[in-house]
Amino acid sequence: FFFAQNPLTMVKLHYGPLAAALLAAPSAHAFAPPSSTVVVNHQQQQYSPLSLYKKQECSTIPITTTSLRSSSSNINPYTSPELDTSALLKYATAAITELSLFAATFQLLDVAFTNVLDTSVPFPFAFLLFYGCSLKSRVFNPLNNQRPDRSKAVDGEGSSGFKDRVMPSWTPPGVTFPIMWVLIIGPIRAYSASLIVSSTGSFLCLPIMAFMLHLTIGDIWNTINNTEKRYGAAVIGVLCVVLSAANAANQYYAVDPFAGKLLGGTLIWLCTAAALITDTWRLNPSEEGLVPLYPVVGEAETSFMWFGNNDAEDE
Repeated sequence: FFFAQNPLTMVKLHYGPLAAALLAAPSAHAFAPPSSTVVVNHQQQQYSPLSLYKKQECSTIPITTTSLRSSSSNINPYTSPELDTSALLKYATAAITELSLFAATFQLLDVAFTNVLDTSVPFPFAFLLFYGCSLKSRVFNPLNNQRPDRSKAVDGEGSSGFKDRVMPSWTPPGVTFPIMWVLIIGPIRAYSASLIVSSTGSFLCLPIMAFMLHLTIGDIWNTINNTEKRYGAAVIGVLCVVLSAANAANQYYAVDPFAGKLLGGTLIWLCTAAALITDTWRLNPSEEGLVPLYPVVGEAETSFMWFGNNDAEDE
């Protein structure tokens, strides 16, 4: 009974102490799988790899992984801001495209009225054409330059470019914007441009193209401010809108002083909008401070709407 309970003692007596030492050594269990400690239901338990493989009743420990995209999305682009040259190139491409399409359209209209119809441009036709350009010039722009939703603005709700960010306390009520653009700014632009066409007898002329440049810059600014939400670049963009309007008014004044004064009057509203955009930039800083006044890599993705890269709804 004693030897049965103590097999090493029996081996030592019969085969010597060396054999007993070899039997008790860890090398005797070299092919036995080592045990591992795992946590199951918040308790530490000993399992060997084979038992974990064979026993399906053991709980599976979930493994959490983080994709490169999600980890990179948490990187603050303003920590080391880099100029987004790709966005600038796309803005320039969109501007050239829009101006070229306007020039081609006006050239066709001049040929139609001069060579085909052999008549002067009717004032009502010019008014309606330029009123449409004032409100929908973006149809010639390949970027996504949607405006804030008018119905939501009237109801005081947020939409792209309006109440979707921290706004200044002196921001006009939402109903003010559609009233100004549709009922005041649009008709003034259309009437003053029609006066220029009546004076020059042509759509394709320097003053009208200066006005189209103003609309084109405004469309690109809408992309920057409303769609991409680049608060810093929007400040420089709206200043370009103001300067282009002043240039167009100056070109108008050289042909028809009254038309120049009319278009120049819209600068009052544009300067108010510029002050609003600048104050909005101040109220929406990044963790590092005020957002740079240029497009920054990583803060937005500039894409061409014409090629199916836009998922946003137009107004």
